[in-house]
Amino acid sequence: MTRKSATASIEVGVDPLIAFQAFTEEIGQWWVPGPINAWDSARAVTKRIEPGVGGRFLEVYDDTTGDALELGRITVWEPGARLVYRSSVDATEVDVRFEAIDSGTRVRVEHYLLPGGEVGEGSLFWPNVLHWLESWCARRDAATSPEPRQLARLSAALYYEDPAAAARWLAKVFGLTSWDRIPAEGAQPSWIELHVGNVAVLLFPLAGKRSADEPVTHEMWVYVDDLDAHHARATGHGATIVSEIQQHGYRAYTARDLEAHQWTFIQASPAMP
Repeated sequence: MTRKSATASIEVGVDPLIAFQAFTEEIGQWWVPGPINAWDSARAVTKRIEPGVGGRFLEVYDDTTGDALELGRITVWEPGARLVYRSSVDATEVDVRFEAIDSGTRVRVEHYLLPGGEVGEGSLFWPNVLHWLESWCARRDAATSPEPRQLARLSAALYYEDPAAAARWLAKVFGLTSWDRIPAEGAQPSWIELHVGNVAVLLFPLAGKRSADEPVTHEMWVYVDDLDAHHARATGHGATIVSEIQQHGYRAYTARDLEAHQWTFIQASPAMP
């Protein structure tokens, strides 16, 4: 009988031993924080994998006291080749393999249901998060340690008829970034999270079509390091400029995105981190 499983693979530009090290020792660096990426996001501060067979995969709540949730126990530990852990929170197992290729390493994960087990929708989650490792391996040599990967205390939500297209446009034209990834052409994820610094901008699908006389009421204000360069980037990509750069005690300009939300970009002060 074929077991229920979900698989994914990525290619990273480092050798298998480094890829294994990045996956295990640096998981706290590349695991994306957020309200749906933890068992208890209100308490979670990082993820950690203890080395060797019998080591634990942990969601850490307090480094001082050692308070943590055991997510799994390692059953296979072969640095540069393979890692397997059995979940401690549901009836699944995760098998991660590292294969040398010309460009570096192919990392393949299989997340599968154990015989006789039952899990809810979304439990076989590893194929949905493996690509976070890919982006980490691409920047790990230049990254500061530790990276500022905690979300701010305020997030904003915007609704679009096509959130995926909006995400691509906002990344290209306004320079918004993602700790996850920008959806590719044809992809329609239900949850898209972009970032300005550590502030999350959440993009959700609009219910139905926005009527021609329905105003778009939400406006974003974003502080940028170089207002003139940002204005040049936006105009170079064809953004509609509502008001050019002006001085009002602050220097700012306003532009519309592809679905008519207005964005005001302001020159950040030297005192603003």
